[in-house]
Amino acid sequence: MNLTLKIWRQANAKARGAFETYNVSDISPDSSFLEMLDILNLQLVRAGKDPVVVEKGCRGPVAFDHDCREGICGMCSLYINGRAHGPDDDITTCQLHMRKFKDGDTITIEPWRSAGFPVVKDLVVDRGAYDKILQAGGFISVNTGGVPDANAIPIPKPKADESMDAAACIGCGACAATCKNGSAMLFVAARVSSLALLPQGKMEAARRAKAMVAKMDELGFGACTNTQACEAECPKGISVAHIARLNREFLSAKLKD
Repeated sequence: MNLTLKIWRQANAKARGAFETYNVSDISPDSSFLEMLDILNLQLVRAGKDPVVVEKGCRGPVAFDHDCREGICGMCSLYINGRAHGPDDDITTCQLHMRKFKDGDTITIEPWRSAGFPVVKDLVVDRGAYDKILQAGGFISVNTGGVPDANAIPIPKPKADESMDAAACIGCGACAATCKNGSAMLFVAARVSSLALLPQGKMEAARRAKAMVAKMDELGFGACTNTQACEAECPKGISVAHIARLNREFLSAKLKD
């Protein structure tokens, strides 16, 4: 496959960025999207000279985040042809294969577009805001005593399954990047819901919901208007039903106040 790539290049969050065009050839349809970017970067390195780009300091291979390449960590997040994680469903960028494109295609590659995720360089964004939201309350800190056998804790299976479904969130940021308001509600809801459904998480439920929503607002994420774009693009298929639970948890906590 021969492809034309329009890639966003930007030296840092304050620098002015722009799209740069690159050509790659002989790409196997069985290659992953990140392997294709590896091939591009290898070509740039072997060229022996830095490509001409818009900002001084933004030179050399294209910077993009990656780690597990197994759809687990969420670091590979990219906006591809106007869609989070590219033209496939329920996958991360590293699970996207080049057979989803056609020979001769032009592919536009961008970083997440969200005020909560400032650009670090090129396609790399700082998703530390999600860590700060988790630090605000996405944990259990109460003393629950000794560690009993898991099977001895009376949790109905439907509740346990729903909690595990919410806990499947990998924090990639596709929900906020896709939302027209830049809302992180699906991420926050998944974290709150995974604990609110368990007896161990109920003691801190009110404080958790208020603290995480407050931190989300503080970090500049927008409000949810129920377009459900977040659910449609979530690589783990997290349901917006968890947002409804978050709203109930939050309103209940405010009423208790």
